[in-house]
Amino acid sequence: MNELELEQYLYEHIPLSLVMQVSVIGVREDGVTLRAPLAPNINHTSTIFGGSASAVAILSAWSLVHVYMKNAGIACSIVIQRNSMAYEKPIYGSFTARSSITEPALLALFMRTLLRRGRARISVSSLLEYEGKIVGKFEGDFVVTKAN
Repeated sequence: MNELELEQYLYEHIPLSLVMQVSVIGVREDGVTLRAPLAPNINHTSTIFGGSASAVAILSAWSLVHVYMKNAGIACSIVIQRNSMAYEKPIYGSFTARSSITEPALLALFMRTLLRRGRARISVSSLLEYEGKIVGKFEGDFVVTKAN
């Protein structure tokens, strides 16, 4: 799955991504990078609204799991189970969210569990960056359930 395919999928299946003007700027097996502009995500202090920052971080993490499952040829549903978000600095303009598997060494166990039980959990991280600096950190657990 490439950037354009993922972006179209998000716009069609997660309409909030279109409203927030999220763009996909990188898709790799080890991470997905999204960008969002200030204008549709602005708050009363002319910075990025915290809910928008969190949504883009979650979307980047969810997208990584989605791409991984698509590349593995596994039809499934992916839902977030829990997450935490740390906001370290205000964001004054377009920002990115770059996801990664929190513990890559557990990926093989995740896949074995999914294939054996039809359901597994995986932890994904996402870093928010603005002007080359980390401005937020996301950690989340996603539950993947194989389609019947």
